Amino acid sequence: MTCQHCSTNIIRKIPKGDTHERSVCGVCDIVLYENPKIVTGILPVFEDKILICKRNIEPRKNYWTIPSGFMELNETLKEAALREAKEEAGIEPKIDHLHTIYDLPHIGQVYFLFKAFCETSDHSPGIETIESKWVTYSDIPWNELAFSSVEFGLRHFHRTGPHYGSWDQ
Repeated sequence: MTCQHCSTNIIRKIPKGDTHERSVCGVCDIVLYENPKIVTGILPVFEDKILICKRNIEPRKNYWTIPSGFMELNETLKEAALREAKEEAGIEPKIDHLHTIYDLPHIGQVYFLFKAFCETSDHSPGIETIESKWVTYSDIPWNELAFSSVEFGLRHFHRTGPHYGSWDQ
């Protein structure tokens, strides 16, 4: 890896006044900070169901998730979540509130999930999605979920979410 400022090789060291080893340019002393990635998504609700999507991309292709993905520069959390919902499931839900924050320090990610309501049951899988479907809590394919963050969000939603219909089982 080379410095993006002066093209010199990067070294690992603890910069003066810091407490962590970091990637630093050996010549111009620029510190290249490595920060967590932000993942944001939607828990889309219609009546007593939630929309899940089967992934068409790695990692975890062919496993179920909820519409979510990495935040882009110049987006708010909500804008990113709504973009992912449109791209992955063809939905335009109305965000109710921030529902879940899930830290994944071992892979450098922080996951934000919003509870959102859909006005219709219409949905259309995007290029990153093999299929999407509305499910009740009892219909969630728990052994086929793509990520621990999705399971956490769905279980937390069940504990705190809409207490009607099959979500109360």
